[in-house]
Order: sequence, then C-alpha cells, then structure tokens
Amino acid sequence: MRFVVFTLCWLLLPYLAHAASLALAEIDGEILAVAYQGGERLDYDVSWTGGLKIGELHLEMNRVAWASGERYELRARVKDSGLFHFFYPVDDSFITVVEGQQRLPVSYHVHQKEGSSYEATRKTEYHQLTGSIRYQKNEQPWQQYQVEGVTHNEFSSFFLTRVLHLDPERPVIVPTFADGKRHEVVVHTGETTRISGTLLGDVNVIPVVPVMKFKGLYDKNGDTVIWFTDDLCRVPVRINSKILIGSLTAELTSYDNPFCPEQSRQQRKLPESVQHARALDLGD
Repeated sequence: MRFVVFTLCWLLLPYLAHAASLALAEIDGEILAVAYQGGERLDYDVSWTGGLKIGELHLEMNRVAWASGERYELRARVKDSGLFHFFYPVDDSFITVVEGQQRLPVSYHVHQKEGSSYEATRKTEYHQLTGSIRYQKNEQPWQQYQVEGVTHNEFSSFFLTRVLHLDPERPVIVPTFADGKRHEVVVHTGETTRISGTLLGDVNVIPVVPVMKFKGLYDKNGDTVIWFTDDLCRVPVRINSKILIGSLTAELTSYDNPFCPEQSRQQRKLPESVQHARALDLGD
C-alpha cells in the first residue's frame, strides 16, 4: 500500500544524467481547458496480484476562489479495504493547492495514519518567485530550502503530466521538489495503444512508464505503467506497478468531470458484479 499514493501522484523516469539536454515540459492549452478546470473526481480500487482488493484511492480536483487568478485544490485519500485493514490499516490524506497557468504548488498538507500507532502531519509552503520552500513535520521546527527555478511537488506533477504535450520521441523535464532537493526529472512517453476492460470500455491510451528516482514519503520498488486516455480528458484509467512479490493495480471505478460528460460517472459507473469480474482478469 505504501507505493500507491506516489504511484498515482507522480510518475517519473530516472534519466537525470540527460536532463540538461532536454526541454522543459510544455502544457497543451486545449487539454488544459478540459482536463484541469475543476469539479473532477476519480475513484480507484487498488488490488494485489490476482485481483485481491487491498484498498481504495480517491482523487479530487476543484477550483477555489482566488482574487488574483486561477487556483485549484488537489485532494487525495488512500484507505485500506477488506482483510488488509486487520493487517495494516491505512488512512492517508493529501491536499495540494496550485495556482496560475502552470499550476504550480503553493502549499502541500499531508496527514498519515498507518498501522496500529503511526500518525504524522507534514506541511510544505512554496514561494515560486523567490525559490524559497518551507517544510515542517508534526510540531518540529520549520526547515528552509532554497532552489533555483520553479518546481512542482510529487502530487502536482501527476496532474500536470496529464495536460502536457506527450511525444514518444521527445522526453521532457518536470522540475520536482522532493527529499529537500529540486530534481529535473525526465518524463518518457510510450506509443499510443489500445486496452480493454476499463471503466470507459475499450480505449486508446498513452502509456507512461515511470521509475521514481527519489524516495519522497514512500519507498518505491519496481516499474510502473500508467495509461491516460488519448483524448482531451486524459483520464488515468489504469496504473500497474511491479513490486517485490507480484504487482499492484489501481483501476478506475468511477469518474466525474463536468467538462467530460461522456465519460462521467453518471453514464459510466460499472455494477459491482462487472467490477469484480474485471478485477479477477487483471492479474499480472
């Protein structure tokens, strides 16, 4: 379960040595106007190899009032499910506030409740114009960091990736702050393909294959593949990650976006019986 949030919140490839020769990621304005305008909710079932459900992940992206321009609140919650609750209960929540055309983070708040006794709160503040970043865990003193250039966090990077120009022949950089450093992280894209059995049916998708270079809040193991629908909505319909034993799959179970009515949950939510049958087929 520890891999799940950052699998979904940021998907990166570790080609840092070549970052200097690559271009910064460019936002596709047409996709931005649809996939990053607020009112969006995505729900996922997280299953272990063979379709055993171990948890759920819920994502929301909402526009919030701000006098100076565009501001959005990105929310995520990860909860355990079924028998997994008795072995290792998880209830983690994440809130990132981003603003402006580049959707750069302003603040990041994390509340983790895991296992029988672990609980932690983490706060991060970003001052993009000056490169100043402040971080606090629980009630410990604030730590101060200085970086050159604007930066995303692991959460805002995921949402940004959805609205980028994605080209299999042109890897791009998304600057990301993690572990006290600004990483010029390279994003690689696969060729458009088609997959079946998703919430939205058989769809054309753009695959991204990430391996996280930095640790962040969670340790990561194995390769991960995320599939975005190849349309203006760029819906992340499925994510699969190889781990030490088997694999974990996050499968979209409901979707709602007022800018994507044909793909919203009202038309597309699958019955439980269909979800169960599909999950059993995922496996490795």
